[in-house]
Amino acid sequence: MKPVLIIRTGRAPDTIRARHGDFPHWFRLGAGLHPRQLRIVDVAIGEALPPPREVAGAMITGSAAMVTAREPWSERTAAWIRDAMDVELPLFGVCYGHQLMAHALGGRVDYLPGGREIGTQAIELSAGAFHDPLTASLPASFRAHTTHEQSVLEPPAGAAVLARSARDPHQLLRYGPRAFSTQFHPEFNADVMRAYIARKHVDMRREGSDPRQVYSAVAATPDARRLLRQFSRRHDWDKVAS
Repeated sequence: MKPVLIIRTGRAPDTIRARHGDFPHWFRLGAGLHPRQLRIVDVAIGEALPPPREVAGAMITGSAAMVTAREPWSERTAAWIRDAMDVELPLFGVCYGHQLMAHALGGRVDYLPGGREIGTQAIELSAGAFHDPLTASLPASFRAHTTHEQSVLEPPAGAAVLARSARDPHQLLRYGPRAFSTQFHPEFNADVMRAYIARKHVDMRREGSDPRQVYSAVAATPDARRLLRQFSRRHDWDKVAS
């Protein structure tokens, strides 16, 4: 059976990882997959990705890196994404993974005007999202956790914008029949979100936001958290991998 890839583009900070686990664990739980179904490839330390046809699908994690730095490992992963799109491999990118997919496919990524977006945000679906199989069951507005400095400023040609926040108009994109990405973090729970806010409180104050207020506004995000599971179920990995 072909594995589902978790493409690891970074690691959670040590203090968060020690208490809450790390990206692959969060993605596995979010997608509802058994460890034996997964293969984790840490591209940020130079591990090589298998050919797209040798895997059932891939999820691309967040990272503290910046897509605009165009690190060699990141550009190699972008090339792999283009190859994966050629064979319509199921793909789901999150945060850095979202930005990297957009960059790989011809979009423009840079710093979000006005500074970082962090905390639990209201996400609004676009009109087209109500008819999209991945998002049709979501409410018109739902909560999601965010923490990012860069964003997709211009989606690739042909990409469909499925959701936005007040600050970021490109929170959820579809690139093809099986390829999606979110700027927000469907894999985060409220405790992880609070841990990131606590870690970033000095930066937040310097940028003019109130970390105590943002921290107190953290809430559960059940609709956002369903997205990875819905993506996984839509592609029925056991059948795809057979």
